[in-house]
Amino acid sequence: MGRGLAQGLTLPGIARRRTIVGMPTLTTRLYLVRHAVAEEPEAGIADEARRLTKRGRRRFARLVRRLADAGMEIDLVATSPLVRARQTAEILAETLAPAPPIEVVDALAPPADWQALVEWTVQQDAATVAWVGHAPCIGRLVSLAIGDGSAAIRMQKGAVACVRLDDGPGLAGELEWLATTDLAGDD
Repeated sequence: MGRGLAQGLTLPGIARRRTIVGMPTLTTRLYLVRHAVAEEPEAGIADEARRLTKRGRRRFARLVRRLADAGMEIDLVATSPLVRARQTAEILAETLAPAPPIEVVDALAPPADWQALVEWTVQQDAATVAWVGHAPCIGRLVSLAIGDGSAAIRMQKGAVACVRLDDGPGLAGELEWLATTDLAGDD
């Protein structure tokens, strides 16, 4: 059982890696992350180049530390190629121990390609995978991961959702928790 978060919140126990000789590990946890607070769009800056703000970086790093203290572990991070998502993925990886590798996956760029992401995830040898992307795509991906593509899930900037996948990626999972940077506290 994970250690407590603010206000008595806890994370469910994390099922550790199951390895069958000669077979890849089944992904049993999927963390879906919306990028942290980024610069506002402005003339002269391409949307793809928008960077995280200092406050966005701080709050997201604090949230990840809280989640890691509660037992969150990630084997592999996939990120959209857009700068703000890559920076969020870097903070996620740097804050966890051990730091998981990061891979840029074009299917996470808006509008996000569910089928390509599932296929990519199935090919990985990882029990726990994080996808870092953008709104509204990441909320739609959470909906699809729990088997209800019509569910309206709004992910705040820097939010992390954990979906348990008893049968692996691509089949309906269970939303175990959704955490926002409000858990990180005020600046």
